[in-house]
Formats: sequence, structure tokens, C-alpha cells
Amino acid sequence: MSARSARAAHGRAALGSSRRAAPSRLDLMSSVMRTFTATAIAATGIASCAHSETEQARGITVFAAASLQKVFTELGKQFEAQHPGTSVRFTFAGSPTLVAQLDQGARGDVLASADEANMDRARESQLVGEARVFATNRLVIVTARGNPKRIAKLADLANPDLAVVVCAAQVPCGALAGKVEAKAGVVVRARSQEPSVADVLAKVASGEADAGLVYSTDASAAGGTVSSVPVPEGDALATRYPIAVLDQAKGGPRGATAEAFVALVLSPQGQEVFGNAGFGKP
Repeated sequence: MSARSARAAHGRAALGSSRRAAPSRLDLMSSVMRTFTATAIAATGIASCAHSETEQARGITVFAAASLQKVFTELGKQFEAQHPGTSVRFTFAGSPTLVAQLDQGARGDVLASADEANMDRARESQLVGEARVFATNRLVIVTARGNPKRIAKLADLANPDLAVVVCAAQVPCGALAGKVEAKAGVVVRARSQEPSVADVLAKVASGEADAGLVYSTDASAAGGTVSSVPVPEGDALATRYPIAVLDQAKGGPRGATAEAFVALVLSPQGQEVFGNAGFGKP
């Protein structure tokens, strides 16, 4: 082969090699699509996290005493109507149980206790700061429907033939019952001590117990499922309900929403709901 032919052949080979090495339009498009997809996935992940955080910020969780279930549920609906897109979730239980759950790390934004003693415990555990009293309540006797045992006064509950249930001593309704009994000089020998006022009411309504001591608001809310008997000895002894924003919610969007809910509870609108349910003024 001549030198000229050799050079020509070498040039064609080099050109072919160059053409094979250059990316095609299809390769370029595939690369761009891969980059775009990866970017989109990353952006979607970021947006999803942001959306999740926004949704979390727009909803609050309220830990509230069992005796507040009816009125707080109503106020929650009012609050959601006034703040579209915001949700209010509730955890109802005996006040000591609520404080224990929060102390163990439960997520919450507002605490409403049925007495000041449990709110003080929450403050000692650095769960809350300032609390404000928003309502009061007093005790009554509830009996089976129609009061078949003819219970007329607190002293009747000392009858050992009666199956009487009360709240446990560490629960606000139980602590109040102890004070009322001491003032009246009556010793009630309860068949059981329940973790919340709702449990006392349920046992009487179901016929498991002849009578129990509950808040007047719970007796009213039960309607015709039970009968109630006043306890004059307890008129001067009322339990006070405090409410506070939990420290874990402060400093962010959840804190602002929690403050707004507390403001509703303390407002004339909220106080009207409590008054209609039979709660006393703070």
C-alpha cells in the first residue's frame, strides 16, 4: 500500500472511531431525562416533607380531663370552623393519666386538667408554664335510673349493702369526694375506685353499681340513663379546671394554634358553652 493510501485509511479509521465515541441524540436525551427524574424525585421528597410539616403545624392535640369530653368536642368543632384547614384532636382521660402520658413523652399541645393539683404536677415536670382556670364543677350522687334504692343523701352511701363506686383518690373527682365526705363526716366504703369520672358513671349506668359520686355536668350529660341526687355538703367545695399550652408546642406554628384554642376556651363564646353544660364560672 502506498503512503498516500495508508494515510487515507488511517484517516477513515480515526473518523470512524470519533463517530463511535460521540454520544447520539438519543443518549443525550436519556441522560437529560435521568437528571430531570432524579431532580423531580428530590423535589417531590422535599415538598412532601414540607407538606407534612405544614399539616402537622396546622393540627393540635389537646389532652383534656374525661369530664370535659362533651364540651371540648363541641369547642373543637367551633374552632375548626373558625380556622379552616386546622384540625383539633383530643385525648380524654383522668387528669393523672394525662400528666403521666405527657411526662413519658407523648406529643401534645394543650393540657386541661380537672384540678389544679395535677396541673401543678405538670408544672413541676416542666411540661407547662402559666395556667389559667376556665371553669368549676361540683359533685352529685348518681344512681341507677329511677333511683330504685331510694338514695336521698350522702350519708346513705355509707350503707354497706349498697354497691358504691367512686374515683380513685389521685383523680380530681376522687380527691373532691374525699373532701366532701370529710366535711360531712361520712365514710363511703366504695366497692371500687375508678381511674376517671366517666368510668364511675358507666358502672352506675350499666347497673354494675347502685350509686356513685360524679361531677354534676357528667350527670346532666348522661340524660335519662341515670338519676341524680344533690350533695349540699359539697356546694362550697368545687374543683377548678386550669388550662395551659404545653411547653413542647411553644415557639412554632403549633404553639400559635394552641394559644388560639386556649383563647377560645377562655372567651365569652367558650364560657357560654361551659355554662350551658352546667359548669360553674372560674
